[in-house]
Amino acid sequence: MFNTKTKNVEETQALAASLAELAIAKDVLLLVGDLGAGKTAFTQGFGKSLGVGESITSPTFTLAKSYSGRLTLNHLDVYRIEDLEEVRDLALPELLDGDAVTLIEWGDQIIPSIPQNYLEIRFEYGQENDERIVRISHVGSSWHKRIEQLQGALSEWSIKQ
Repeated sequence: MFNTKTKNVEETQALAASLAELAIAKDVLLLVGDLGAGKTAFTQGFGKSLGVGESITSPTFTLAKSYSGRLTLNHLDVYRIEDLEEVRDLALPELLDGDAVTLIEWGDQIIPSIPQNYLEIRFEYGQENDERIVRISHVGSSWHKRIEQLQGALSEWSIKQ
């Protein structure tokens, strides 16, 4: 795990854009944090870096939305899912098996339903108004192989420990 800090929405989006440069098909990113912590802003920066031209909004009521770019971006919001059985309605296996990268807001709620190969991005409020502490950890081998590259790409936001 490593920790980063952003001072505002623009920096959160820039951090996401740097991470998107390392994304490959079938990547899964779980976005975790309180309401308003930066999950959708992160997805917007990530999508812009992938070349998504349309506006990205949280799919809170539709649960899932796909966008075209360098890679297809699947954006899910599972905040309203109350039971893991509801995950089946999302056709999650099909989404995760395609040639897309998938970002799942509130993804920690459905960990038993996803392959154990993902990057978790946890957003916490910082001391300043728009500041965010962004904790990044990985599960599985896909990101393990790229973690040093990722740390280098995000070094300007790293918190020295």
